[in-house]
Amino acid sequence: MKVRPLHDRVIIKRCAAEQTTASGIVLPDAATEKPDQGDVVAVGKGRVGEDGKVVPLELKVGDRVLFGKYSGQAFKIFGEEYLQMSESDVIGVLEQ
Repeated sequence: MKVRPLHDRVIIKRCAAEQTTASGIVLPDAATEKPDQGDVVAVGKGRVGEDGKVVPLELKVGDRVLFGKYSGQAFKIFGEEYLQMSESDVIGVLEQ
């Protein structure tokens, strides 16, 4: 993907939704909720601080992150759906 977000924005691709419950019941697409986890695919250079210097982002490409259910703005590029949001909208990084 050749999209470079500006300032403190990040581009996230949602993880695949779970298709089965813990007990093994298969759920149809209409019954599944959109996941609130995703992988960072692009990051901006950072935000400009009060002193005029660029403050780099803590997130990096490849991080698996957790975000709010209604966070970000969805868009499609080359048939793939992505979310763009500010780094401050990300709740945290999921460690392996």
